[in-house]
Amino acid sequence: MCRQQASTFGAAAHNLEPQVSGESTTSLDASTPVVGGPCNREHVTIWCSNDYLGMGQHPVVLEATIKAITETGAGSGGTRNIGGTNKYHTLLEAELADLHHKEAALVFSNCFSANVALLTTIAKLVPGIVFISDAKNHASLIEGICGSGAAKKIFKHNDMQDLERVLAEIPQNTPKMIVFESVYSMDGTIGPIKHVCDLAEQYNAMTFIDEVHAVGLYGSRGAGVAERDGQMHRLDVISGTLGKAYGVFGGYIAASKRIIDCVRSFAPNFIFSTSPPPSVCAGAATSVGFLKSHNELREAHQAKTAHLKMLLRDAGIPMLETPSHIVPVMIGDAVKCKHMADRLLNHYGIYVQPINYPTVPVGTERFRFTPSPVHTEEMMLRLRDSLVSLWHEFNIPLQTSKQPVVTPQQQRIPLSTHEEGIRCVQAMATANPL
Repeated sequence: MCRQQASTFGAAAHNLEPQVSGESTTSLDASTPVVGGPCNREHVTIWCSNDYLGMGQHPVVLEATIKAITETGAGSGGTRNIGGTNKYHTLLEAELADLHHKEAALVFSNCFSANVALLTTIAKLVPGIVFISDAKNHASLIEGICGSGAAKKIFKHNDMQDLERVLAEIPQNTPKMIVFESVYSMDGTIGPIKHVCDLAEQYNAMTFIDEVHAVGLYGSRGAGVAERDGQMHRLDVISGTLGKAYGVFGGYIAASKRIIDCVRSFAPNFIFSTSPPPSVCAGAATSVGFLKSHNELREAHQAKTAHLKMLLRDAGIPMLETPSHIVPVMIGDAVKCKHMADRLLNHYGIYVQPINYPTVPVGTERFRFTPSPVHTEEMMLRLRDSLVSLWHEFNIPLQTSKQPVVTPQQQRIPLSTHEEGIRCVQAMATANPL
């Protein structure tokens, strides 16, 4: 399969296999199974990876992982409460608690589980709680809220007037928690954290923020948008991932010792799950610690993002204009989006997944590009030129400078019922039989 191999981080990286470069050097032939059919390209550039900084193949992370696996073996040997806690688990949790300036942290195999565990545990231990959820929250947050059995209210995405309206409808003495994100991964919008915290204090609500697409990337030490905006101390619970900017695997929550102890003691998906391997925790702890003091990678990431946005904007490629590192290019048709992704891979050697229902509403299908420090100027220019050629191939008009900029708030949100989504998926399957 095509696989990304991250950037060169100095001479030491050249002695490692696989090497760190923005472009895969994996040999492919017509028999290689890839999404969309045979691929006869020798070099495929990955443009949709969540390894935002290339830390997954950074020498310091690889070295720590290899050292730990030699010391401790391949697996953890059990659940966290029965034999599955190693010094590397506690080291990682200490790094994460320090990162977010919280009393404690708890590591899970993924952040989906971490989010569900937190929300279901809070509902179990705080009778009558009401969850107040942003309309564009991630599936893990929705799953946790719905599975908790607690009452829920939904406010319009990033709309503070609507959030206040919802809060005002709930009695002041009713326990409540506002659940939202910092960076929304499909539209690239950023939550107004200060305003949420202001309203939470005014209406006596707890706060839970998902910083999955922000940790490692924002803030002076990489703690996320809340750190960047000086609001981290005002948030009750912060969740994040170790599998995106940190380039490894796993998820976590950071909060007070009391909240962490409650989740550790009452969340079934923590209690009964085998813990992450110590080697993974060692690599993750090293990555978290490294990025606390290497702001130059974050600066390079933001610079590459701004540059790619400029290239695509000037070329007339229709983007959602967003304040984050996410670059959504709008297609608006599921079948066409899939065909275009296949064409990019098989003809241009560019890999980006089509984003369709149920990840996004029907009619807002898109490509989601994630530029990183490992992408070179040559790769960016080739991506721009390939997209322009693709737009001509599919007879899609490019935007002109006179056309208004598209923002996530202005995009058309058509019918997005489950039934409509199923029809869309069926149409894609008919057009692209396996």
